[in-house]
This record gives sequence, C-alpha cells and structure tokens, in this order.
Amino acid sequence: MFFRNLTLFRFPTSLDFSELDAQVATAPLKPVGPLEMNSRGFINPFSRSEDVATHRVEDAIWVSVGGEDKILPGAVVNDLLTRKLDEIEAKEGRRPGGKTRKRLKDDLLHELLPRAFVKPSRIDALLDLKCGFIAVDASSRKSAENVVSELRGVMGSFPAMPINAEVAPRSILTGWIAGEPLPEGISLGEECEMKDPIDGGAVVKCQHQELRCEEIDKHLEAGKQVTKLALILDDHISFVLGDDLIVRKLKFLEGAVDELENSQGDDLRAELDARFVLMSAEVRRLFVILEGALKLSKVE
Repeated sequence: MFFRNLTLFRFPTSLDFSELDAQVATAPLKPVGPLEMNSRGFINPFSRSEDVATHRVEDAIWVSVGGEDKILPGAVVNDLLTRKLDEIEAKEGRRPGGKTRKRLKDDLLHELLPRAFVKPSRIDALLDLKCGFIAVDASSRKSAENVVSELRGVMGSFPAMPINAEVAPRSILTGWIAGEPLPEGISLGEECEMKDPIDGGAVVKCQHQELRCEEIDKHLEAGKQVTKLALILDDHISFVLGDDLIVRKLKFLEGAVDELENSQGDDLRAELDARFVLMSAEVRRLFVILEGALKLSKVE
C-alpha cells in the first residue's frame, strides 16, 4: 500500500480531527446508479467490505476515497450515433440538425449506461496532524484536490492549501544539480528534466545517467533550468521532485523495507498497518526536509 506519488497540501495544526471517523461515515461510496457516469465516496482503507472509517496511528491518519466509473468509450457512442443519423437520412432524405443529434446522443447514453462496465478506483491520502499536511497519492493536482474537496465536504471546513515555496523551485533544483549543497540526507538520483526558460524552448530528459557530469554542465551553461529531479533520501526512499512541487515515482528502498521484516506475519491487516507506520514516518521526514530546503509557506 506504499504511496507512489505525493501531492501535498498544508493545513493548520490546530484543526480538530477527533470526529473524522463519524464524518466520513456520512459519505460512503455508493454503487454508481444506472444512469450515472460515476460515483465517489469514502471507503475503509483496509477493505471496501468493512464499515467506512479512517485508520489512525498516533498523529497520522490514513483515509481513502473510492470511486466507480462507467466505461463508455466515446468512439462507441459516436459510431452508434452515426448509424442512427444515416438511417434517418436514408428514410427522410435529409441529415438531422444539431438539436436532433444532441437528443439522439442523449437517448443513446440513457440506453447504454445501464449496461456499461463499471471500473472501481481509489485514492489514498495521509493526514499528518503533527506537521499539518495532507499527502495525496496522486500525480495529478486535480485528482488530489478532489480528495481534499471530499474531506472538506464532510468536515464542513478544511482550510487545506497546496504547498507553496517562497523560493522558485526551479532555481533550487537547478542549484542542486549544479553542485550546490543538498539538504542533509538527500543525494542525487539518475534522472532529470531540463527546459529553456522561454516558452516553446528545448526540453532535455535524462535517465539512468550520472547527473554531475560535463554534459549536464553544458546544458546548464546554455541557460536550461531543472524542472524535474530524481533524489534519494538516505537509502530509504527515492523520488522525482518537480518544479510543481509534486513528488512522483516514490519508491521505498531496501533500507526502509528491511525494517518491516520483523513485523510481517500471516496477518495481512497487521502487515498493512506496519507499512502505514513506516510510510507515514518516512513521508513526514521528507516533508520536513523539503519544508526547510524550499522554504514552504505555512498556513495559519
């Protein structure tokens, strides 16, 4: 259950989450209706079959938002619509106008929706009450904001804001790859993306490459700026940090996973719980490092 991405938001540490279990229970995921395209709601982090709740360990809360989406490809609808239009044209000798086409398409959707396949989904989030942040396992800010919106809906008020750096992230990332001191515990990985600062400028992507080298230096001398940079926190986690402040390709390494060996057993729930404890600790440590390095703004 390790997260693969981190889209981060800050909230005041003074917020009260003591009623969160009861609050999420008021908005459970419901089966998508016959004429609905999708449905969203909270689910139990361990199993959809269990009562809706969160999972809390000390100052860390695990919350999950589930979804059901109808699979109805636009190409299928458009193909059936074209056939209908062809039939009408052959029968009446004219092509139906815009209003008729819209009505026919709506009729087709109502006919197809009840028979469409349903695709389940889930997005997990970690609430850190001590440091005042929520980390959503999503690489899309829109998807992450939807999770925050779901929480805001059940809590009534949830003043969470996307993290914001007081220093331009590109300048920090570019400095690190150029040889400026990295935060304690952080080292360079083997992946980066660099762009010319002008719109439509050149983009250079490097993978599986030593980043402190003459080739990279030449791109920096040409004025390119780093927009994505692979980093490693001790021997515990690797990730790619973007200038949008989203952490992608998050991976827990042997240095962290080895700590689970003594806690794993035959109980899947216990194993998931142990993974959550480990993950929440590592994500908090990473957040604190990024907070200092990027001078993240606080939320009062």
